[in-house]
Amino acid sequence: MQKFSIKLKGVHFAYPIKNKKESNKKTATSLSKGNVAEIHSLRNGGGLDRGVESPLKMRGNFSIDIEEFSPSLCTAIMGENGSGKTTLGKLVAGIIRPDKGQIFYNQTDIKNLKLGEIGKQVGYLFQEPSRQIFAPNPLEEISFPLELRGISKEDAQEKAHKLLKLFELEHIINHTTYTLSRGEKQRLAIAATMVCEPRFFVLDEPTTGLDKRRRHLLAETLFILQEQGVGILLISHDREFVNILGAEIRQMEGGKFID
Repeated sequence: MQKFSIKLKGVHFAYPIKNKKESNKKTATSLSKGNVAEIHSLRNGGGLDRGVESPLKMRGNFSIDIEEFSPSLCTAIMGENGSGKTTLGKLVAGIIRPDKGQIFYNQTDIKNLKLGEIGKQVGYLFQEPSRQIFAPNPLEEISFPLELRGISKEDAQEKAHKLLKLFELEHIINHTTYTLSRGEKQRLAIAATMVCEPRFFVLDEPTTGLDKRRRHLLAETLFILQEQGVGILLISHDREFVNILGAEIRQMEGGKFID
């Protein structure tokens, strides 16, 4: 399999000021079309807003400028709140598109890719897990994307059971997802992001809500993915976790790299 690479070149992005009603209408219209492949790509990329940035998080004067950036097999983006880390992660994952510049997956500019094609290659974990959990219970949360890809329900659920066991969620397999704790939701969101086996992961603050033992469990899982050639872009304030992974650290401030 060809090594998967991501490259940003001359990227500029500024948050526009949008009307909340207009943005919500755009999201609702997209989903009402019933396009299963598109809904799957939205879900795999994290929540139901891939390509539609929430106006609640838009900051009219904030912009990000990246002259050139090619994440290594494991790269950590660090910096203060508001430095542009999450925005960069969403650009890498195709959730938002740059106003200028290009983003390449291998040699392909992602502006030429459909949402489904992007979602199959890059998985995204939102900082708030509730934004991407939609199924009524953990088993369906993990198995549903596989069934959309044509995998039998039996095989999809078998794979889901393995991930639920890996992330110590077997005891809540049929619980209602909205009743789960923050830590349980975080582990479930990570498992659901991994199940479709993308070639690259963007993980936004993945250790939030995890105790020390489960942070080490997550690190071991990410080590296995790296051995398989899966790339990881980690957005984190958790320097201890970043050091455990041996990640290349890039520092951001004011929407730019300062290292």
